[in-house]
Amino acid sequence: MVLRKSTERGYAHHGWLESWHSFSFADYRDPAHVHFGPLRVINEDIVQPGTGFGTHGHRDMEILTYVLSGALRHRDSMGHGEDIRYGEVQVMSAGTGVQHSEVNPSPDEAVHLLQIWIMPDRQNLTPGYQQKNFPLEEKLARWCMLSSPDAAQGSLLIHQDARVFAARLDGADKLDYPIAANRKIYLHVARGSLQANGHALGAGDALMYTDEGEVELSDAKEAEVLLFDMG
Repeated sequence: MVLRKSTERGYAHHGWLESWHSFSFADYRDPAHVHFGPLRVINEDIVQPGTGFGTHGHRDMEILTYVLSGALRHRDSMGHGEDIRYGEVQVMSAGTGVQHSEVNPSPDEAVHLLQIWIMPDRQNLTPGYQQKNFPLEEKLARWCMLSSPDAAQGSLLIHQDARVFAARLDGADKLDYPIAANRKIYLHVARGSLQANGHALGAGDALMYTDEGEVELSDAKEAEVLLFDMG
């Protein structure tokens, strides 16, 4: 297991945007943290009211947006226009190329989100868009599957051998996750704190598992975690 503390991440402050980078991104370069398996980006962003990312392009990437608070307004060249709030997950398959913008429509509330990029298992896919609400009760002391390569359990489809889960834990909650052979696990703490396999983790911390048998979570304080199970 490799522990990555939140303070070890890249950091950028642009006035309208405050961003922490778990992997090399933009001006942040760290040869030791370019990707973990197909997981390429986890950016924790705080976007100020009335600002955001103007129209720009992506291709050949599976892009997941997970909002922690506030709202994010999405517009894209495929004709989609949606607001994303806590509990909702957006998946955009950039494929052969898509243009989109992501802005904070609120006049007074910042939006706090995780932007996640997963490298697809093949290039030049037809671009696609999905969005779904995952109720809080489905995450309480249990794993809620957000995305998968086969849309299992009502999850959103991504084009990679990777499954993404979310869970909320507090107090005496305990939660385990058995790790199958030859799988990589990336555990990211989105908020709160907890113990993971004997490591004390806080918001922004991550634990990377390779050749381990199980994820073991306990002693949580208002914790929310994302787990990536990847081949």
